[in-house]
Amino acid sequence: MADIRHSIQSAATPEQVYQLVATASGLGEWWATDIEQPGETVNLGFFNRATVYKLRMSSEARPGHVDWTCESGDEWRGTHIVFDLEANKNGTLIRFAHAGWRAETPYFVSCNTTWGGLMFRLKEAAEGRKPGPLFTRDGLRY
Repeated sequence: MADIRHSIQSAATPEQVYQLVATASGLGEWWATDIEQPGETVNLGFFNRATVYKLRMSSEARPGHVDWTCESGDEWRGTHIVFDLEANKNGTLIRFAHAGWRAETPYFVSCNTTWGGLMFRLKEAAEGRKPGPLFTRDGLRY
């Protein structure tokens, strides 16, 4: 199995970051604009819904740890999107993993690059800047 891993320091508190990674509205501030929350899942649509990823909180979310299980997608199904938030004197160290990929495919490599960019958007959103989500309904925002 293969994992994508990133970490980034933010001046925001763990509570501020938590709201951005544990809620549909928070994900909409930095990840994607096309978000629906039917029941206990969060659906993120990409490229006019050509791809929709269905996420479910896989463990009891608590400040400091968020674990989403992906329930759809050829390569994403069964993977976990995990955020561990560690308070420190400078704010929060955000440790991220998109874990449990079956293999390091070209799509895995592309997602690794994308997640790196998303971490900077998450940091900006947590610190009160308004980067907006990377993915709009019909494509990418740069």
